[in-house]
Amino acid sequence: MRLFNTLTRRKEEFVPIEEGKVRMYVCGPTVYNLIHIGNARPMIVFDTVRRYMEYKGYEVNYVSNFTDVDDKIIKKAIEEGISADEVSKRYIEECKKDMDGMNVKPATTHPLATQEIDGMIDMISSLIEKGHAYAAEDGTVYFRVSSFNEYGKLSHKNLDDLQSGFRALQVSGEDQKEDPMDFVLWKPKKEGEPSWPSPWCDGRPGWHIECSVMSRKYLGDEIDIHAGGEDLIFPHHENEIAQSECCNEKTFARYWMHNAFLNIDNHKMSKSLGNFRTVREISAQYDLQVLRLFMLSAHYRSPLNFSADLMESSKSALERIVEGVRRLNDRAAASSTAELTEDEKAALAEAEKFTKAFEEAMDDDFNTADALAAVFDLVKFANTKVTEESSSAFAEALKKQLITLTDVLGLIVEKEEEILDDEIERLIEERQAARKAKNFARADEIRNELLEKGIILKDTREGVKWQRA
Repeated sequence: MRLFNTLTRRKEEFVPIEEGKVRMYVCGPTVYNLIHIGNARPMIVFDTVRRYMEYKGYEVNYVSNFTDVDDKIIKKAIEEGISADEVSKRYIEECKKDMDGMNVKPATTHPLATQEIDGMIDMISSLIEKGHAYAAEDGTVYFRVSSFNEYGKLSHKNLDDLQSGFRALQVSGEDQKEDPMDFVLWKPKKEGEPSWPSPWCDGRPGWHIECSVMSRKYLGDEIDIHAGGEDLIFPHHENEIAQSECCNEKTFARYWMHNAFLNIDNHKMSKSLGNFRTVREISAQYDLQVLRLFMLSAHYRSPLNFSADLMESSKSALERIVEGVRRLNDRAAASSTAELTEDEKAALAEAEKFTKAFEEAMDDDFNTADALAAVFDLVKFANTKVTEESSSAFAEALKKQLITLTDVLGLIVEKEEEILDDEIERLIEERQAARKAKNFARADEIRNELLEKGIILKDTREGVKWQRA
């Protein structure tokens, strides 16, 4: 298995620190709003990496955090007149709902930054003791970038260029830094913000130190894979390396993986352009399995463009696989022959080439686009080879092969029996009653239950409309 390592800028054979085990950390979202489809890409991509690792027999310790203390969370809390804790808890739950809809497996551990403050204070204290950090008069603690000779090795930025660039951008209020490049490890509290006591001042941690501490606690001083979006390479991941390697005196991560950006109709996604799309909005139009297939239709290191046409194409592609599985189920149930014929045994041996092609694609830096092509080739093969005369064992064997490969990609292609229209209407009535009674938890349960069965609800002025995904 070869993967592209951002650190070395080349594909490398994957060799874990401990045989048969993978320690993997993926930077999670800052929870101040519903997650957008840009957040969804690394979630889906690295969930698929994890699934393939497990398919290959590795035991994966997969850690993905929630950043639950941040300027954006505090701003949202002030706007709504509630605590930052209430904001983060609400959106963690909403994020988990969306992750479930995308069939993203829960992490082995989902640490929260606010629950790891003691560890952050310990790491900062250690960095100060070792001469890698210093406290300013107001209690702000900075990391001393000049103390780490390898700073810039992940982003491949030249230290002299970085220093001159930072000096040009230096703003007032940062003159307490020894060097403009030094970054914050701990900051003093402001009025109305959450804070914690520390040896330097009451305050809160800087963003970068959070991931270094959570990774160390749940995975150890040295990990196999650290992953996230390419926007995190600098400064976030660069700063994580500096902190962790100066504190732990070990290589932080052996392999760094980064997914490319997601654009909307060939433009960068932004609220100002009015092209900001949340996963929840997409779920009102499509089964989120369609979004997952769309995300996997391009290589994770390639920029991906989101558009209505491409989503419709992904919907059709998913339906082709689902219909292929449904047809195999029908053939297996209707067959009057149970045992495999010699011709069928030969056909199953031939079908192994699709699994081989799938694995070759995934072994080559997780090329999900080519892996999907192998899946579609298998669907076509099954459609051609399985007839009314085929044995149930033949249909079942091809279905099992297809389900195994799509499960690695996190695609749910064997749908439950369709819910009847009367049952849908009954559940919608129950949901309306729950909302009227302000039992929003039950209302959400019903919506999610219907979504799992492929029923999309849309609340309109004329009432609740529904459609099958």
